[in-house]
Amino acid sequence: MCWCIPGKIEDIEGSLAVVDISGIKKKVMLDLLSDPLIGDYVLVHAGYAIQKVNEEDANFTLDFFKGMLKNA
Repeated sequence: MCWCIPGKIEDIEGSLAVVDISGIKKKVMLDLLSDPLIGDYVLVHAGYAIQKVNEEDANFTLDFFKGMLKNA
């Protein structure tokens, strides 16, 4: 099974982006996306942004992960 986590694109330089994932900044590759923009929410897996998602879905997933950590 694969897990990916949503984050918000904060900066783009060529095919590399800085993505904010719950306050953690990660550099990810954008090669798999068409027309990524600063402010877009994306799913990140293995160092790549693999899909755009809307903000509501991103926040729902992040809240789910936070809830799992509280119950661990």
